[in-house]
Amino acid sequence: MSYTPAIEGVFPVSRLDLKVEPGIWTEAEAHRAEIDAHFARRKVETPQIWNGRVLVMRHLSLDGDLLTGRFIEVDFASFLWWRDHGWRPEFNVYNAFGAAALEGPEGAFLLGVMGDWTAAAGKVYFPCGTPDLSDVTPQGVVDFEASMRRELTEETGLTFEDIAEDRGWTLVLDQRRVAVLRRLVTREPAQILASRVRAGLAGQVHPELSDMRVVAAPADITPDVMPFAATYMRHLWAAAKA
Repeated sequence: MSYTPAIEGVFPVSRLDLKVEPGIWTEAEAHRAEIDAHFARRKVETPQIWNGRVLVMRHLSLDGDLLTGRFIEVDFASFLWWRDHGWRPEFNVYNAFGAAALEGPEGAFLLGVMGDWTAAAGKVYFPCGTPDLSDVTPQGVVDFEASMRRELTEETGLTFEDIAEDRGWTLVLDQRRVAVLRRLVTREPAQILASRVRAGLAGQVHPELSDMRVVAAPADITPDVMPFAATYMRHLWAAAKA
């Protein structure tokens, strides 16, 4: 199967071919004045954000279990403007990222609540982040594995020492989001890990997360849970019942 933008859903993937290429986000550059004004307003609201460089996916395809993607480098202000204006499809990019889908041995999921000072304040999702230049290898590969591991530790303080079983990648296509989630079953139950992470967050001056959320059943999915995370969890629950 080859992916077209109209397709949404959940797909198993085991191979990633992700690279950065030279390119300009011409669709966004046509709105440069609006983007700069929008970022200035957001900067007043959230002073800690900064206009660094991030990666957006320009082209993608899905062929069997192989996800192929090509990225370009853009400024965060452009990305934020696009996101805040509803991920407009005519801008011909995707928000693609790797995420650590934490799952306790009892089957409950562990998600983070983003801190008030972040650009995604109050949103609830698995540890992840928009890839940036630090995720690019010398060969030009966008390393979702390294990005996922870094975000896991930066946000929660957890490492792969806390993981009992790595069940590989799962792709969630959600409109303009391309979420590549690593199913990680932890050694300790989700509630115990949540308490550990909260204790660590309490000792930080500016933690990325304000809290941890344990999601054990569909009824625990609240409107602040990001759609890609909700889709992923519902998919696994449905598969377990099949």
